[in-house]
Amino acid sequence: GSAITAEERRLRDKEHLNDITAARLPPLHHSPAKLLSLEESIKIQIQQKEAYEAMQAKLAAQKLAERLNIKMLRFEPEGEASMQYREVTDED
Repeated sequence: GSAITAEERRLRDKEHLNDITAARLPPLHHSPAKLLSLEESIKIQIQQKEAYEAMQAKLAAQKLAERLNIKMLRFEPEGEASMQYREVTDED
């Protein structure tokens, strides 16, 4: 046979695959996997665990509030209601 470059061979093989099958690889949406050091891996796992536990606690609080029919309202001790009881004095 004739000598062909690796690039030409890859293109020929790709065209051959396109001719014999309709299957296509899905597009790569994320960057390929990379190696992490053990310390980086542990750090990421701890961050993910903390985020997961915070979300679980938030969901548990919401479910408990729904079960107990608790409604969270704003509390403003220095708001409009406290102004009604203040006496107005004239300093003159």
